[in-house]
Amino acid sequence: MPSLIHSTAPVLPSLNLAESEAFYAQRLGFAVLLRMDEYLIVAREGCELHFWPCNNPELPRNSSCYIRADTRALHTEFTQNGLPLNPPQAREWGMRELYVIDPHGNLLKFGEPVE
Repeated sequence: MPSLIHSTAPVLPSLNLAESEAFYAQRLGFAVLLRMDEYLIVAREGCELHFWPCNNPELPRNSSCYIRADTRALHTEFTQNGLPLNPPQAREWGMRELYVIDPHGNLLKFGEPVE
């Protein structure tokens, strides 16, 4: 049977789309796919993130997404790009996770199975 679901794309709130664009491009290495007054799409290696503008700072502080990735390599890259991050940690549920909080409070959880 052919695959019917091709990917997922979290839709996260942004207090300022221009700030989100700069952070995700400059610090996390995402490319901008779409930039509009009311929407932003960035992508990296098959991972798409969508953003919509909001004025309520509680929304991004209570939003997150989970991205399967090489946490150690990303930690190295992101810290070289100037992000102060704790190293990835092995969690009791069998995943090694790296947490990044964007400038507006969205939590990005990067994870991979612990070997």
